[in-house]
Amino acid sequence: MQRLIRRLADQKFDLLVIGGGITGACIARDAALRGLSVALVEKSDFSGATSANNTKLIHGGLRYLRNFEVGLVREALRERRIWQRIAPHQVQPLPFLVPLMGEGLAKRAWLEAGLTLYDLLSYDRARLDDPFQRLPGHSWLSRREVAKREPILDDRNLEGAFIYYDAQMYSPERLALECVIDAADHAAVVANYVAARALIVRNGRVIGCAAADRIGAENFDIEAKQTIVCAGPWADLFLEQALGKPPVRRLKRSKGIHVIVPARTNTYALTMAAGDEHFFVLPWRGHTLLGTTDTGFCKSPDENAVEPGDIAAFFAFIQRYLPNARLEADKVEHAYAGLRPLVDDGSSGTYGVSRRAEIVDHAKEDGVAGLLSVIGGKWTSSRFLAEKAVDALFATNGRPAPACRTSDLHLPGGAIDRIAEFEAAQIRACPQIAGMRHIVRQYGTRCAELWTCAQARPDLTAPIGITGDIAVQVVHAVRTEMAMTVQDVVLRRTGIGQLGRPSAEVLARVAELMAGELGWDRAHQAREVEAASVGYTSGLHRTTVDYGAAKV
Repeated sequence: MQRLIRRLADQKFDLLVIGGGITGACIARDAALRGLSVALVEKSDFSGATSANNTKLIHGGLRYLRNFEVGLVREALRERRIWQRIAPHQVQPLPFLVPLMGEGLAKRAWLEAGLTLYDLLSYDRARLDDPFQRLPGHSWLSRREVAKREPILDDRNLEGAFIYYDAQMYSPERLALECVIDAADHAAVVANYVAARALIVRNGRVIGCAAADRIGAENFDIEAKQTIVCAGPWADLFLEQALGKPPVRRLKRSKGIHVIVPARTNTYALTMAAGDEHFFVLPWRGHTLLGTTDTGFCKSPDENAVEPGDIAAFFAFIQRYLPNARLEADKVEHAYAGLRPLVDDGSSGTYGVSRRAEIVDHAKEDGVAGLLSVIGGKWTSSRFLAEKAVDALFATNGRPAPACRTSDLHLPGGAIDRIAEFEAAQIRACPQIAGMRHIVRQYGTRCAELWTCAQARPDLTAPIGITGDIAVQVVHAVRTEMAMTVQDVVLRRTGIGQLGRPSAEVLARVAELMAGELGWDRAHQAREVEAASVGYTSGLHRTTVDYGAAKV
């Protein structure tokens, strides 16, 4: 996957996708597989915002049944199975406990009914060739059994717990990246750090956009027959600027923070009821991921960050409902914030707002032809949302849509029949690499590309940092995954920076390895190290860095 800026400027495309999060990545992949010539541009790095900064779950959304959104839940449960099949290295089963704390028989009956419906809606959850990926139905565990399995729940009010199953992503940012890679493998021209500055409108029709290369400081136009905006929490702001008027559909932004702390559970994820809301306690890479808040966010999406007060309030909230968690600020290893782009339905608050998505044809809504946008949606349903969006693109041209293939074709690292057997074989083949399980979960069958890259340089199999990553991943990220900055590498191509700020020595080593590929001098390396360090304060990371160019 190469960053071919001149092709963006010189070629006329069937489709321009603005936004390189999971929605844009899935649309670019689907459209390319259906034979369209596709350009995809992202103003920062692929999956640099909401698509990476989430709870790392592929799930049906059990709580949405409370709002009677049965269709949304069924859609997500079907898509959960598809992700398990096409990316088994990245998406795997995760058992959840839903404890009852002195809530009585009525609450137990209500939960039993909800979980029974959840099982019925996921009737195809065992229709997977790999037995490891098949999900059982829910069951009830006694108080004693729950306390034995997860002592953190041992409380005098504990009545027992339901167990049910969903799935977890190992690296949402890498899963989205594989969609981009697959799009590029099918002739899409993709580029990060290319900002769409304005839409080009001629005779009432969008024919592309004016773009700015934030790395090369070059301005150029991208021409396309159709354009689709997938800008996540920036979508309505970009459209307002681009159209010169507020779009008919507006977004409501919800901020969700997540905190990583030392392990608090043994095996299970916990879904904890908290008044009218809930929170998760999730096992992740030997640590615990706590998530998430759901609060309205009215500032610019570029200002989204975790603030110290956010963590203090979140910890107090969790301690009220899970006192055995014993959370302390000095135990925070890492924290991050994401923004949910919700379709504004006029309701107050954000927790109860639907996670449904909308595909907007701006010829009908705003009188501008050749332009669609996608707003709202869930990570889990992004593939199917892309399928509907590409169908809509063909429909606006009055053309029959070729069959969608994205539900059947494995992602580049996902052609694995039995994930447990594959993982064991890779570990046996590379006993000298301590973090091999971690590497398999990130790359799947693409591990072979790492070994090819490292053949001439045995030093590249040395560990880098304390997360199980190795040096060759840095070189591979630059050569084949369009990593342009140290922050790209440590946060979105590897796990080096995902458990807190790497040491100065580790960041310097990453910069040195990248310099060998990109020709950076020592001054440039120092700037990259500094940029990657900005925002890491007591385990906090600010998710946006200004690279000195366009904001949209």
